[in-house]
Amino acid sequence: MSSLFEPISLRGLEVRNRAWVSPMCQYSVEERDGVVGDWHLVHYGSFAAGGWGLVVSEAAAVLPEGRISPFDAGIWGGEHVAAWRRINAFMHSHGASTGIQIAHAGRKASTDRWWQGVAPRTVPVEEGGWQPVGPTGARGAGEEFTTEVKALDEDGIARVVEAFAEAAVRAEKAGFDVVEVHAAHGYLLHQFYSPLSNTRTDRWGGSFENRVRLVLEVVDAIRQRYQGVLAVRISATDWVEEGWSVEDSVALAQLLKEHGVDLVDCSTGGNVMAQIPVGPGYQVPFAEQVRREAGIATSAVGIIETPEQAEQIIAEGRADAVMLGREALRDPNWPLRAAHVLGVPNEDAPWPKQRWRGYWR
Repeated sequence: MSSLFEPISLRGLEVRNRAWVSPMCQYSVEERDGVVGDWHLVHYGSFAAGGWGLVVSEAAAVLPEGRISPFDAGIWGGEHVAAWRRINAFMHSHGASTGIQIAHAGRKASTDRWWQGVAPRTVPVEEGGWQPVGPTGARGAGEEFTTEVKALDEDGIARVVEAFAEAAVRAEKAGFDVVEVHAAHGYLLHQFYSPLSNTRTDRWGGSFENRVRLVLEVVDAIRQRYQGVLAVRISATDWVEEGWSVEDSVALAQLLKEHGVDLVDCSTGGNVMAQIPVGPGYQVPFAEQVRREAGIATSAVGIIETPEQAEQIIAEGRADAVMLGREALRDPNWPLRAAHVLGVPNEDAPWPKQRWRGYWR
């Protein structure tokens, strides 16, 4: 039996294999209301038919002003629940488990969609944009972030915490099996725990304990209302000497485990400009270290492309699952091909009945 195709159980949820789709923004809500549509049904449905174990949706904003762009998906209102439920029903019918990444972009909000051919820029209010918020009034790195940022006060922080909790409840109503809190890539929760972006001097800044307070309060608020599988995506390092480190990530992961988190999804970077040694599996060591030292399940990301590479990561216990992004876009049927390469019999591979004629011989 291939390690990659062994089921995994998280809080009673059995996921059929360890090959998972990483959340990837689509910027395809043309009505700018956060309500997902036909593109999302076909996009996510293709992954379910392609045999992936867990399909995690793109970042869905917990508040309208938490969107990266006006074209982002949302989970802040009842109208979003029905739209997501339709997509989840299809994915479940083809054996996939489903997850949603709930998010707030913070100071990186109100930009245009990050598509090829679209120049990076902040969307002004007169074009449907809004004022971003953050731990301070400082803007993020990059010339595209030009709108003034408002530092969150106590009421603003409380509103964010409540919004995450309500989003988790809506996600469960929409049929998602897993809720992943987005605390990575320089978005709001990462902005608070990284010393590079959080220079506050109140109870939300300064010490490690103060800087991680927001993500822990978000987790606690969710756990009061939601008892399903809960994951948190972190940036395990800022790739800057004075910034957030993997040792910090281990300490945070230990706290997250104590607060009821089931899995830590280990990515890196995104908060400030940095020199990042990108290459095959370059982020896997962070998932491995967090898993080993914090004693919590992890998923690994970062230029994981071949079946043999993914199999080795799982077989060696470096992570509990692998999350593929670009490779999933290139080949939505990647798990079916991986099963063939790794010697999994066709009848044991996650083939949909409608496609059995595609069996390798």
